[in-house]
Amino acid sequence: MNRIVNARLRRRQGLFTVRWTAGVIDAVEPQADALPVAAPDGDTLDAGGRLVIPPLVEPHIHLDAALTAGQPRWNLSGTLFEGIERWAERKALVTRDDTKSRAHRTIRMLAAHGIQHVRTHVDVTEPGLATLQAMLEVRDEARELVDLQVVAFPQEGIESFPGGRALMAEAVAMGVDAVGGIPHFENTRDQGVASVHFLMDLAERHDRLVDVHCDETDDPQSRFLEVLAEAARVRGMGPRVTASHTTAMGSYDNAYCSKLFRLLKQAGLNFVSCPTESIHLQGRFDTYPKRRGLTRVPELDRAGLNVCFAQDSIVDPWYPLGNGNLLRILDAGLHICHMLGYDDLQRALDFVTDHAARTLALGERYGIEPGRPANLVLLSADSDYEVLRTQGHALASIRHGRVVVRRTASEVQWG
Repeated sequence: MNRIVNARLRRRQGLFTVRWTAGVIDAVEPQADALPVAAPDGDTLDAGGRLVIPPLVEPHIHLDAALTAGQPRWNLSGTLFEGIERWAERKALVTRDDTKSRAHRTIRMLAAHGIQHVRTHVDVTEPGLATLQAMLEVRDEARELVDLQVVAFPQEGIESFPGGRALMAEAVAMGVDAVGGIPHFENTRDQGVASVHFLMDLAERHDRLVDVHCDETDDPQSRFLEVLAEAARVRGMGPRVTASHTTAMGSYDNAYCSKLFRLLKQAGLNFVSCPTESIHLQGRFDTYPKRRGLTRVPELDRAGLNVCFAQDSIVDPWYPLGNGNLLRILDAGLHICHMLGYDDLQRALDFVTDHAARTLALGERYGIEPGRPANLVLLSADSDYEVLRTQGHALASIRHGRVVVRRTASEVQWG
């Protein structure tokens, strides 16, 4: 196959033909009219007037913990901290083969829904880092389906976990793509601040991206985002730094946020919200009124900050559901965040495509332009709005010019 015809492209009027050679886009050509396509045609995919987009991007998931819910026990309280306790129990049972098998199964779930770029956090609070080694092997083994970024994630802390700093340094030496953190889980605020400065030093010294689980709590006094943002600002690292979750921002008062947003805009860092997971985990200590437990997604977006949606978990101690469908997360996120206005619906896919690609610093490796990889997804509708309204899905996923996934659209037959 070397072209798609009769494609609609986002932010462009009319129909287009996209051509490629050796997995690289040669041309994006406007069509005067719809082109007839003889079937079967092994060189041509007929989009039929539907939307063709760059691949969906999953900017935050935990592949090492995927498909472990209920093993050995379920998270009965539904809280973040019990999830961490249950994972600590499951982690003691993890083997290399177990990790790789579950990761590959989950990656196939993601790829089946048109995702080709994935950032996974991998727990490195484990002497020996066997799980991380297994996930680095998966990164290479899964290249035909996805580009995988691996984050060194200290699930049980850097400062408050024995040997936490040494484990983080070892993880970077092993070849992770990004440095993570979890300052709100450290034993004290001072340790949380120290962990942010340590991880930023480590990332800057080794030229790694940064993605921090930051203020994933309803506690309005959890304010490590300001520490991370200031560290990013003074180092000029903002575009390479991501603050994930930041759910405490949903509990900050407006006076504090007014000051905070000034700093966030100066820093220019990225944000990831995991709407289904956050609305499940947060608000657990409230009666009524009950908080939604998400960060201020529309306010971040309106302020010109880069924010995207992610799945976070698939059937693990923190979230018992999930099937790899990022469009499901987009639908939920827009509902939960009160973002069903006209303008938001016209650009809804930004939050799982362009914004997420920017978070992963994909640059010119992403997009439908000549000279870029022929990585494309054909959706089942002709616009962002119709994809959302019809709960659309990926009909085909093309990677480096080769179709890796096809899906037949469901049809209703009347008797």
